[in-house]
Amino acid sequence: MHVLPHLFENNRHWAERINEERPDFFASLARQQSPDYLWIGCADSRVPANEIVGLMPGELFVHRNVANLVVHTDLNCLSVLQYAVEVLQVGHVIVCDHYGCGGVQAAMGNTGLGLIDNWLLPIKDVYAKHHRELSAIANAEDRLNRFVELNVVAQVNNVCHTTIVQNAWQRGQELAVHGWVYGLSDGLLRDLNICITGKEKLPEIYRMATDGAG
Repeated sequence: MHVLPHLFENNRHWAERINEERPDFFASLARQQSPDYLWIGCADSRVPANEIVGLMPGELFVHRNVANLVVHTDLNCLSVLQYAVEVLQVGHVIVCDHYGCGGVQAAMGNTGLGLIDNWLLPIKDVYAKHHRELSAIANAEDRLNRFVELNVVAQVNNVCHTTIVQNAWQRGQELAVHGWVYGLSDGLLRDLNICITGKEKLPEIYRMATDGAG
């Protein structure tokens, strides 16, 4: 007896539709993946990475976690980043959160939520750094959304601070790291106008004397 039979039925319909539109799609996809983009996004179910940028399977490499954090001790995230940069040779890393992010909102408060409180600590650091700016925003929704933006900027910087990305730049690999926010209320992406393409754009303290190794 199948568990969740409606999902298997949905899958069959989806595969049939793709086969009708592009008969060679699955055969080609099975042979290789060659995405040009790595998406580091929030795990929120309302933010389907491929769909909102209009890309098919195989065109977007994806890593998702609560509030799209890039933590330098998170081997899961770093492994995805290394594989995307060094093996898949992506040209772009996109860090994307969404307005109204529950993880970011939880980090603004002091309510104990359990294990996830430890995961959210780096976001609290972002809040502490920008406390004056955020405290000056009277409207709670606007304050949260600005915090979401600031968190994305922080995670973009965290991506760029890794040896993985800096080694890629040292090798001469073209790699750009972007920060975006998705609007749940209208389905549109906002570019935060942060795009880092080399370590010369980083504060000197973060510029590592890399040797080209992974």
